[in-house]
Amino acid sequence: MKTKRDRVVAIVPAAGLGKRFGEEKNKPFYSLFGKPLIIWSLQALQAVEEITEIVPVLKENDLIMCGDLVEQYNITKVKRIVPGGKERQDSVYNGIKTVDDKTSVVLIHDGARPLIESDIVRKSLKELKDCDGVVVGVPVKDTIKEVHGSSLMAHGKEEVIVKNTLNRNVLWAIQTPQVFFFEKIRDAYVKAAADRYYATDDAALIEQYGGKIKIIMGSYRNIKITTPEDIDIAEALLKGG
Repeated sequence: MKTKRDRVVAIVPAAGLGKRFGEEKNKPFYSLFGKPLIIWSLQALQAVEEITEIVPVLKENDLIMCGDLVEQYNITKVKRIVPGGKERQDSVYNGIKTVDDKTSVVLIHDGARPLIESDIVRKSLKELKDCDGVVVGVPVKDTIKEVHGSSLMAHGKEEVIVKNTLNRNVLWAIQTPQVFFFEKIRDAYVKAAADRYYATDDAALIEQYGGKIKIIMGSYRNIKITTPEDIDIAEALLKGG
């Protein structure tokens, strides 16, 4: 029998606008090998015994469709579906607010990462000890250069100049899932909301307020679907086994 400390709530943000994926396509429901993208993530989390509840977070207009799919694919751990916010961080915060047991563990996994392996989810939960959070990642393979200005400049006509070449031996590309003790991540979100501080991942909020984050090895297969080309990559990975 599970103790309260073993209660794990998985929050699955999938409420983004998906501008890079194409405005005419609704990314959470885009077909990957005949199955909606978000269902891949939900089924992977459903298969992890340690997870007791799954909370998908979607755009208001997508809630009914997601509910129909949850029923169709028998995702029994979904008890509620939550509307998202303006930014990903706001959406995750909406999911965190639904957790009513302060002794819970919160696991956050992007709905756009369909190839997550259940063993990696279990390992991330197991490693949540002697730290405030655990994130999954992989060492970077490419040379990384820091530039003057924003990387968004590369999509325009502005000239992009290199500022520095970083040491890739100490750089990791961070993925999800990310796992936290509920009170730690809730408190970080409350402070970030008060400070209007936004970050690109959940662990950065813990880091911002002095917490300790552990990284464990993920998988290079655990890609995030951001552009239509990523669907082709995911299909190739699935075909390859």
